[in-house]
Amino acid sequence: MTQTPDGTRSGYGESVSSQPRCPHCRHFVYLDTLRCPNCEGEIGYHLPTREFVGLRHGQADVDGETWYTCSNREWACNWLVWENAPAGRCFSCRLTRRRPAGNDTVALEKLAKTEEAKRRLILQLADLGLPIVGWDVKDGGLGFDLISSLSDGKPVTIGHSHGIITIDLAESLDDRREALRVRLGEPYRTILGHLRHEVGHYFQNVLLTDDELWDRCRDLFGDERTSYRDALTRHYKLGAPSDWSQSFISEYATMHPWEDFAETFAHYLHITGTLQTAAVIGIHLDASVTNLRDTDVVPLASYEREPIQRLLTDWEWLSQGFNRINRSMGFGDLYPFTIVTPVRHKLAFVHDIVTRAPLSEGEQYSLALATETERS
Repeated sequence: MTQTPDGTRSGYGESVSSQPRCPHCRHFVYLDTLRCPNCEGEIGYHLPTREFVGLRHGQADVDGETWYTCSNREWACNWLVWENAPAGRCFSCRLTRRRPAGNDTVALEKLAKTEEAKRRLILQLADLGLPIVGWDVKDGGLGFDLISSLSDGKPVTIGHSHGIITIDLAESLDDRREALRVRLGEPYRTILGHLRHEVGHYFQNVLLTDDELWDRCRDLFGDERTSYRDALTRHYKLGAPSDWSQSFISEYATMHPWEDFAETFAHYLHITGTLQTAAVIGIHLDASVTNLRDTDVVPLASYEREPIQRLLTDWEWLSQGFNRINRSMGFGDLYPFTIVTPVRHKLAFVHDIVTRAPLSEGEQYSLALATETERS
């Protein structure tokens, strides 16, 4: 993440960077691509420039510097590592504190899918200008324990604690994830969505930096100091209140103020990430041809300087279009949620604290500068 001359933060990632293309044939490639599907050239993702570069014998020369493939490339990580980096793992992989044993190939296959979602998460956080301080740099910094309950038959307690996000890799299995979705009463569930939720817990403590912000947060979400254990017991015994949709984005958000904030934060990432993707590939609603709206809707690559009303209005109309596309394929709605007024106020609060995130810390430890720090 860098700052442009006018002081705004420029974003990266598939959603807001220039559309990723193969350096060999200029064919479009996805962020997780290891080999171009068109020309079959081997490629790697160069973090500082947010571009793919061609590889020769597992390395690439970028502006006179040598970059190597991440040591986890055999498990589908396509990010590159600078030759003088402190480790052979890329920035995203270094944020993983625990992972399955090297001989647990079944679990490592599930890890590859989860790490892909994590890289997308990290890129979006950097795009938004949020500070990313690693667990190995600062006590309470961001880290990930990605372990599998299928490895030894022991349950994995998923969630967030003191900066560490724990994910059960078994959740990458469609049947396990679907069973969880049904049991929790969720309209949909993905690994990326789960990561976005858990990182919301982390950033609540990072971004609420004074008593005034905490007071505003409690006015909207409730007092997080109330017993979480009691709230958990009550929620799984009684479920969500019958009128939950009048004030919350999801049933799970009703469980405790912590969960309400994390759910709202996750939805903010859902919305901004999808709008940014629409912007970079040129999707918009043309009022002259659509029956959805009388005026054009043109999503922006960044809503940092826009009020929440602009973001949510664009999303209201774009999401209706996306839902229609999904239904034409026989799927459920892409975004099966209703944003009522109380939720709009909560999203406005998240928008406020995200767009004024503590850049001094972010500039020191953010994703974009992580590789620069390695050079010093």
